[in-house]
Amino acid sequence: MTPTAFQPTPTSGRLLIELLRIAVPLIISSFFFTLQLLIDRLMLSWYSPDALAAAGAAAMAIYVPIILLQNTAAFATTFVAQYIGARRPHEVGAILHQALIFSLVTGTAFMPLALASDAVVAWIGHESRLQPLESTYLACLCFAILPMLITATATALFAGSGRPGVVIAISAVGTVVNAVLDYGLIFGHWGLPAWGVFGAGVATVGGFSASALLALALLYRPRYVRDYGLGWPRWNGHLFGRLMFFGIPNGLQGAIDVLAWTSLTLFIGWLGTAELAASMLVFNVNAAFLVPMLGMGQALSVLVGQHLGAERPDLAERSVWLGVIVGVGVVTFMGVTVACLPGPILALFESSEDPASWVALAQLVPTLLIFVAVYSFFDSLGIMLTFALRGAGDTRFVTLATLLLSSCVMVLPVYLVTSRSWSLPAEGLWWAWAFATTYIVSMAVCFLLRFVWGPWRKMRVIEPAVIESDADVGDAPEARSPTLAASSSGL
Repeated sequence: MTPTAFQPTPTSGRLLIELLRIAVPLIISSFFFTLQLLIDRLMLSWYSPDALAAAGAAAMAIYVPIILLQNTAAFATTFVAQYIGARRPHEVGAILHQALIFSLVTGTAFMPLALASDAVVAWIGHESRLQPLESTYLACLCFAILPMLITATATALFAGSGRPGVVIAISAVGTVVNAVLDYGLIFGHWGLPAWGVFGAGVATVGGFSASALLALALLYRPRYVRDYGLGWPRWNGHLFGRLMFFGIPNGLQGAIDVLAWTSLTLFIGWLGTAELAASMLVFNVNAAFLVPMLGMGQALSVLVGQHLGAERPDLAERSVWLGVIVGVGVVTFMGVTVACLPGPILALFESSEDPASWVALAQLVPTLLIFVAVYSFFDSLGIMLTFALRGAGDTRFVTLATLLLSSCVMVLPVYLVTSRSWSLPAEGLWWAWAFATTYIVSMAVCFLLRFVWGPWRKMRVIEPAVIESDADVGDAPEARSPTLAASSSGL
């Protein structure tokens, strides 16, 4: 749409400031979430390498349904952003109600699945000494899903309306609670029982529960109840269906991607405990790169939604390119830096409980860090463009592309390598990581082409505004909500 007189076009500098105003707090919030996971793994690595490998594998096994549900609920953020951009804040509460109902029902239904943790772990087929530890941690995580979903839904309002500072506070409280409980329950400090892996699982549930309670308390402040039409969650079949129409593909995309990486982890586990533990250690280091990528990506999703809601796809596109320039540069620098510093990284995670196992693990890490340095550029590019497309509602294309590329480029080849179906002139671990790197590069190229092509510019997730007559709203154009194009998300 051509900019109008009452919609001045801001300079690139102003757009960058707007982007960073939202991105920096979201980066900090993502840092707290990543720190929460890192603290678990770090303290478990001090406890024993087996505990580190088991917790990492269990988390990856359950993260597929977690991300499916969480990304479905969190897609309410895109609705909020487009409603805010269209100057229709009074419609925000209704979509949040649908996301809350979805979170409460699915999160509660997941709890009984803890009883099946032994069967899931047995099916995975890792070494027998790891299976009891994996089962214990997996069962605990089944109870963390409900507070995670509630937090994702409640923070949708704050992120989508440009209040990311509130998201920081919610994430920080959860991280502190998790860290304190980790220290006490893994090692038995302060008179608490030394529960090891079980203690780490209980700490994770406690941290996410603290975040959820704070998020709900902040969401239902009188100001937000009044301005956004909040209250007791009320079912609206039409809105719920609309949330599911866009949100489920969004959840499936994340779930497919996580399933691909989970498969990689499980296949690497067939090669041996040292290979699995080394890969989990490097994945934890790589999680630090997700901080700027996820924070910047979330900011781009919000800005794309707000600008499209205001009928300014030109501003959405400029914001995305600014974010890509900043984000790719930062993440690439971080990737090269860690590849040059394997010694300090190994020292951070070093365990004295099992010296032989640690030596076998440490020999593999420097080469794996080189893979991280190579794919950092493409990983950051792909993730940020994925978030940008989600902000427009282009979720079905993103899901289909992820399914095809993950299965054909990474999952199947890595399975063939690790199961020894192929006879290759090098260790299976290096081939597995090479195919993973190829997958990341192919995803980045695919989403870059999609974004440049540009069908997302005409997509909306919210319904067209009801346009009142000039006699009702006045003659001034700024008094009228912009007319929104009909929803479309075709391939």
